[in-house]
Amino acid sequence: MKIIISFLATAFLAAMTFAQEESASPAESTAPATEEKASATVDETPVAKPAQAASPVAVKKAEAATSPAAAAKKEATTTAAAKPAAAAAPAAPSGKKMSVREMEENWEASIPSHDISTVQGFVASDFVGISSHGKFVDKSSMLAEFKKDTDTYKSAKNEKLNVKAFGPNVVVVTGRAREKGTSKDRKAFDRTFLFTDTWMLRNGQWQCVASQITKVKG
Repeated sequence: MKIIISFLATAFLAAMTFAQEESASPAESTAPATEEKASATVDETPVAKPAQAASPVAVKKAEAATSPAAAAKKEATTTAAAKPAAAAAPAAPSGKKMSVREMEENWEASIPSHDISTVQGFVASDFVGISSHGKFVDKSSMLAEFKKDTDTYKSAKNEKLNVKAFGPNVVVVTGRAREKGTSKDRKAFDRTFLFTDTWMLRNGQWQCVASQITKVKG
């Protein structure tokens, strides 16, 4: 009887052991499949590729676009487009601008060299006056008298000038002029004149519109 029970117990233990081995085998069989699936997943995942290096042409273009010169050009273009066109500046009067005092000094300085062009530029076309010879003159007759002067001068200058403005466009000059030299008959002279000149500002340029000259010496 003991032998039979011992045999049955042994058979039961053997059956249990076989059953445990059978239940464990499916789990063991799934392990490789899982590992293979994991391996497949890893293999299928694309490896991150390094950023492709920019071509030399693209690099040069980028550098040119960001250079200080390009930035300045872009800023200038934007500014020019944003600003309205500037109004044209009014034309300046021809010739050098001079004060009335400077013009009086240049007028007297033109006498020794007989520079009629200087006087022509200072005198208005509608000029009226009285010459040192006591004659009424306009621009053409005054210039004709100037041309007749053939004396040789050592000096000619204004000794005294009084410049007075009568409003923004009118200036009256009183003064004394002294001239030294030799006449056409080779006689020395030392002459003094008193004069009154009236100047007007026209189109940005001062012009002598009237004059009276009196010789007081020589």
